[in-house]
Amino acid sequence: MTVLDDRASADGASPTDNTPTVSRRRPPRAVVRWGAKLGSAVLVLWAAASITFLLQVIAPGDRATLLLNLSSGLSRERTPDETAPVNAQYGFTDPVWQQYLHYLGGLLRGDLGTSYQLGQPVTEIIAAQVGPTLVLTFSALIVAWILVLFLTTLTAGRRGPWGAVGSFIETVSAGLPQYWIGSILLVVFAINLGWFPVESGTGVRGLVLPVLTLAIPLAGFLGQIARDEFARALDQPFVLTARSRGLGELSVRSRHVLRHSVLPAITVSGWAMGALLSGAVIAETVFARAGIGQTLVSAATSRDVPLVSGIVIFVALIYTIANLAVDALYTVIDPRIEVP
Repeated sequence: MTVLDDRASADGASPTDNTPTVSRRRPPRAVVRWGAKLGSAVLVLWAAASITFLLQVIAPGDRATLLLNLSSGLSRERTPDETAPVNAQYGFTDPVWQQYLHYLGGLLRGDLGTSYQLGQPVTEIIAAQVGPTLVLTFSALIVAWILVLFLTTLTAGRRGPWGAVGSFIETVSAGLPQYWIGSILLVVFAINLGWFPVESGTGVRGLVLPVLTLAIPLAGFLGQIARDEFARALDQPFVLTARSRGLGELSVRSRHVLRHSVLPAITVSGWAMGALLSGAVIAETVFARAGIGQTLVSAATSRDVPLVSGIVIFVALIYTIANLAVDALYTVIDPRIEVP
């Protein structure tokens, strides 16, 4: 018997034993990657919730007095006997850590608190006002991308006046303040020409000017990102191959180069949703449009802290969902790309 046979016998197994060894199988990389992304999303929401709770605690003034004044419409000092029932009902005199745990527990149940001014659950108020705002923001994002695709395909990477004009339009539009754009559109197209209603309302015509107010600066910003990548993609070997097959310039740009050039711009589209929700406050104010922006302005003016906090958390939720959707969209546009 050889030394190998002796070792095998000592181990209780024959040298010809082909029994497969049991190995630990690692989870797929996609599962690990998306688990990390979901964990980051939860962390962002927790941070937003913690900050809004801290703002409620450190806000100047007595919360019980503020709530009583808002509900009654009278601004005056309240006696301890008047504030005692409110403090007992809302737990304003409990230790801060206990209030914090109660607050997080309510968020996990979908409870964002009760509006001081309206006396209604914050979730019901947001649900009633969020529809017009989401229509406005998603419409603005779509219109912005239409402008980006059109202008980039026609002018990016071209020498001469076409390329200069496209770059100039993107640079100027990206730097325009939304409030200024909205005011100009309102005066010119609504008041002077009368093509659109002064107050936005709920119709399609009333949606045009607010959408353009948000879409024009965003299109300029995204276009600048896509333009640089478009110019680099034009120098890639696959462009030469496409042209050698007899494809026209417009076909090469729209079918091959454009798909590669928009990926960096798509990266910031998740951030753009958060920016559009913030910009909706301006658009809805300028065009007297109902929505969560108008509600936020009213709540901030009246110091309705639970309603302001609830809207902030809702915007953070939309932001995280949009970023996760953007990551998923990467592989749809180009399956060869694996999002890190």
